[in-house]
Amino acid sequence: MKKHQGAFIKNARELENLREANRLTANVLDAIGDEIRPGIPTMQLEDLARRLCNEYKVRPAFLGYAGFPYAICCSVNEVVVHGFPSSTRILQEGDIVSVDFGVEYNGMVGDSARTFAVGQISEVADRLLYVTECSLFEGISQAMAGHDVHEIGAAVQRYVEARGFGVVRRYVGHGVGANMHEKPEVPNFYPGTRGIILQNGMSIAIEPMVTEGSYEVDILPDRWTAVTRDRRLAAHFEHSVAITSHGPQILSIGDRGLSRYKVQYPQNKD
Repeated sequence: MKKHQGAFIKNARELENLREANRLTANVLDAIGDEIRPGIPTMQLEDLARRLCNEYKVRPAFLGYAGFPYAICCSVNEVVVHGFPSSTRILQEGDIVSVDFGVEYNGMVGDSARTFAVGQISEVADRLLYVTECSLFEGISQAMAGHDVHEIGAAVQRYVEARGFGVVRRYVGHGVGANMHEKPEVPNFYPGTRGIILQNGMSIAIEPMVTEGSYEVDILPDRWTAVTRDRRLAAHFEHSVAITSHGPQILSIGDRGLSRYKVQYPQNKD
């Protein structure tokens, strides 16, 4: 693996291991989605993730990362990211719950996130989920060799704000590979500066975090959990993506294919 303009370029073997890490990550998220329903504690999702990691013989990438104490980030309603699973937080009808998760496989890290509906949700919550996932695909469409990485954030921001929602500025996407967080940073908004130029062989995690109201966040006393300052809803979707000569390839697709909204996006090319 070599550095180029501050980002890591992967060789064919590394990309294959990265693809497998993300396939397993997506399979676990699929299983978590099946488990989500009113009346269950969010710790049940953590237990499932750890059990599947044992079955796949992989290590949960988040567990212990910078001291994070769980295998999943589990963020309900106004929690934007880095929420803790809990045996006392019982999912209720109408909640939305974001699960961010990754695994380590053969020296490479998979990383992906989805926001799930708990039973029947409100119209505004459903629209928030849809717009957030659509904005992810808007960003992915810009993840091509020769593009400035900040074109990704500009596309996300345009799409989200045109539909009346907010884009969190405090957290950004990132390169992903042998480490969970590599260069380059991938903002979900246009920062007003030039970024690096994307090159074939790079791999990045694009992860818009979108809010119902203000994009400002507060950090709770646990020093991890980020919540919307106005305590309105937030959603989070993330894919790991490879930059290739055929265009962007989504790596974090499991055996079932893309997630439930099936936003219009071309399938990966060989």
